[in-house]
Amino acid sequence: MQTRPPQMTPLQTTPQQTTPLDTVDRRLLHALQIDPRASWSDLAPVVGVDAATLGRRWERLRASGTAWATGYRRHGQGALVEIECSPSHLQATAAALSRDDRLIVLDDTSGGRDLLTTLFVPDLASVSEYVVEGLGAIEGVRSVRTHVVNEVLTDGGAWRLRDLTAAETARIPRPRPPRPRAARTVPVEVRTAIERELWRDARTPISEIATRYDIAAQRISDGIATLRASGELLLRTDVARAYSGWPVYAWYFVEAPARTIDAARTAIAKVPEVRLAVASSSRFNLILAVWLRSLPDVNRFEIALEAALPGARIADRSVVLRIRKPMNQLIGPDTRSLGPAN
Repeated sequence: MQTRPPQMTPLQTTPQQTTPLDTVDRRLLHALQIDPRASWSDLAPVVGVDAATLGRRWERLRASGTAWATGYRRHGQGALVEIECSPSHLQATAAALSRDDRLIVLDDTSGGRDLLTTLFVPDLASVSEYVVEGLGAIEGVRSVRTHVVNEVLTDGGAWRLRDLTAAETARIPRPRPPRPRAARTVPVEVRTAIERELWRDARTPISEIATRYDIAAQRISDGIATLRASGELLLRTDVARAYSGWPVYAWYFVEAPARTIDAARTAIAKVPEVRLAVASSSRFNLILAVWLRSLPDVNRFEIALEAALPGARIADRSVVLRIRKPMNQLIGPDTRSLGPAN
């Protein structure tokens, strides 16, 4: 007999913080969350202003660190790592970790962990090597707990500001497919150039990449189209949390029956508060990163989550005190980007 998956609806709350983003900014950012490399001419009729204005606005948002775009390849083995540090070494440890390309999230957190990081490496052996030899060699690290990721149910690249209507988002052209004559396999040197440059800025023009690496622009263009079509290259646009309208960031560590997680995966993906949801091989088999409107929503979200997941228990939680690094961006205390880490 089939059962309907549990439903979880968004919390009905009022934003507690004004932001410097006006309506056009937010509409532009929502559009760029759908396709971070979309042309300004394609987005102009959707956002409602001319292409030149969109270009100027994006440059202002990017230069101020209020928004950024990243291209990345999610591959290999993921893990969430909790780190406890001696207080006198916390800043130095966080500064060292923020420059590590293997870490795509680094947060200062409350509760039973000082730092929480998301790690992507080639395989399980690399997870062990990083934890034992990497973290173990850093002075001030007192303890480490590792949660191996079985599956990413939803990630931050799918999160949206929701300032465009469904009809408007449908008008944004999807990324162009590879040319019929394009090579089906992207050469290593082309792939490397694309990944390095888009990791720093997903909107880097094709001409700049081609010039920097002395590779024909058509090969770069074909490479990007091929990698995106195959799902090997993922792009996302992020906005500084304090200016998003969702200023509170928390992690939830959940124990739930396997059948509950399987039935709830669709429902979780539709909850706007959830930025990341992973199934894990640890005591906590479901771990969530959540953005909320206000601190009182922490408790309300817990009630809604447990109601939506029969048999689930929130075993632990942490409020993020400071984001140090998402993807390849170093983040300041005001949640704006200070620029690429590498």
